[in-house]
Amino acid sequence: MAKKSKGNRIQVILECTEHKASGQPGTSRYVTEKNRKNTPARLELKKFNSVLKKMTVHREIK
Repeated sequence: MAKKSKGNRIQVILECTEHKASGQPGTSRYVTEKNRKNTPARLELKKFNSVLKKMTVHREIK
């Protein structure tokens, strides 16, 4: 069950862009929080992808 958000903080899912484009099975996803007021655009962070075994760009999905 998703955690209840307090005020402007919302829970977002980050998905690997390189893994999605490679066509390999599985996905690399992370769950984090962001402040909707300070960061209205989609979040983009470098995170570790365990399948590709390297740091890759993860973007926020809906």
